[in-house]
Amino acid sequence: MWERSLVLSAPGKVILHGEHAVVHGKVALAVALNLRTFLRLRPCGDSRVCIHLPGVSVRRSWDTSCLQDLQKGFTADFDESKSPSVEQLDTLREFAGIAAGASAPESLATLAFLYMCLAISAKYGDVPSVDILVWSELPTGAGLGSSAAYAVCLAAALLTACGAISCPLKDGESTARWTEEELTLINSWAFQGERVIHGNPSGVDNAVGTWGGALRYQSGKITPLKRVPTLRILLTNTKVPRSTKVLVAGVKEKILKFPAIMNPVLDSIDAISQECQSVLEAMPANPSPEYYLVLEELFDINQHHLNVIGVGHPSLDRLCRVTASHGLHSKLTGAGGGGCGITLLRPDTSPLAVEAAKRDLCACGFECWETNIGAPGVTLHSSSSLDAEVLQALSQS
Repeated sequence: MWERSLVLSAPGKVILHGEHAVVHGKVALAVALNLRTFLRLRPCGDSRVCIHLPGVSVRRSWDTSCLQDLQKGFTADFDESKSPSVEQLDTLREFAGIAAGASAPESLATLAFLYMCLAISAKYGDVPSVDILVWSELPTGAGLGSSAAYAVCLAAALLTACGAISCPLKDGESTARWTEEELTLINSWAFQGERVIHGNPSGVDNAVGTWGGALRYQSGKITPLKRVPTLRILLTNTKVPRSTKVLVAGVKEKILKFPAIMNPVLDSIDAISQECQSVLEAMPANPSPEYYLVLEELFDINQHHLNVIGVGHPSLDRLCRVTASHGLHSKLTGAGGGGCGITLLRPDTSPLAVEAAKRDLCACGFECWETNIGAPGVTLHSSSSLDAEVLQALSQS
């Protein structure tokens, strides 16, 4: 039986540059967002598996022997290199009382947990008797990688509980991370969790959650950037709902209608991503203030391009105007059409300007966080290293 109590976390993600253009083979840069999902793993004494997700009102528990019987009934093997089969997911839905086609976050989170618990324990030992609680600083459905952060946390916790990876946190350390080989295993199982939730994900969100920092993505190829700086940002959720599918289709339609006009815009967005990558990789060795001016200018140019390709929104224009009135530079991140925007905070930005910008953004009805990007990936924490809000959230029974 698993005998230790552990806390681990994984970051969210934002797209820095390249959203929409990436669908058409261009480069996108994804960065780890230091709004994190936290998981508390502890032993469960009575041969049960318990999952508690207060954010989506899930509290479920199962007998380990029931789960083991269910596991034996599958004809197809569980494997981190193969997509979860329709048969496996249908059987798990029936077992958990989840309606076919249910897409509510609580249904998908429960299904992903069951799949990962059975799949990982089938490969690395018995179903572990564990009690898992997951709490997140990330809003769901805002394009910030909340489902991937959840899947990364589950993968790391279950692989640790089954003995497939080590527990690298030593006494007296505040945080610890796994080896590269172990992170690769965590990432491959987290991708399976994302497949359960999203069907056909790109793999970018779980890679950012696992490794942190920044990644380059192009035509299915994911490349971690070499050392990147941690940048301070404001993240603002306009709370305007949008359909990614509709926005992607709209861009495609514009490209087909005006190829000679739109393709150069996509090429320019691609060049912005590449220029930004060069700047980020140069910054750690030479943190010159000039680099921040370049990053701000790239934000401004890309935001105009995103409006040109049709994924802007009056709420995002307002966000950019409000922050510009405080000398700050912003752009949308993700699908656009509402959703979230990011604002770069230079090291010399005055705290008064930041507070005034936050106040004005909240007055628009937006939700605003002061955080950073380029954050570390999945991490183990000692209790003493966690702040009071996280500790309180994880102390729920």
